[in-house]
Amino acid sequence: MSGSLYMDAVITPHRSLSDRGFMVLISIITVANCASAAVFLKMGATLVPVFLGIDVLAVLVALLVSIRRARNRERVQVSASEVRVVHETPAASTLVWESPTAFTRLFVERDEDQVTALRLALSGREIPVAAALSPRERTEFAKALDRAIWKAKRGAPRD
Repeated sequence: MSGSLYMDAVITPHRSLSDRGFMVLISIITVANCASAAVFLKMGATLVPVFLGIDVLAVLVALLVSIRRARNRERVQVSASEVRVVHETPAASTLVWESPTAFTRLFVERDEDQVTALRLALSGREIPVAAALSPRERTEFAKALDRAIWKAKRGAPRD
């Protein structure tokens, strides 16, 4: 990216479960399902423990997918010459949007006082940004992004 940056924001998805919390949750689910399986085996229901094992496996896979997606990042950069959006994963970075700052527009969808969606647009192309943020955070981000684009277009001093 050429020139000084008016904005360099890194957006990360919210993750409410820590690594320790993940281990505790999986342990509790596994112990509860093993106890239930023992009761059902004692009653003679031999297929129930198989389904309880599938249940534990399904929860484990869902949580691992959630943890992997939580490591993804979205970087929004604004300079005097261009606006860029880069999706970053632990393995690679992918440029998903690049446009001249002078012609880039920000569309804001609102529901009452909060922003429900943000989109960058240029010549009929659009890309959503900041989808991982809460409505309150998205509202603040929309103001900051709009201000950064406005300052970059006019060559105003950076904050």
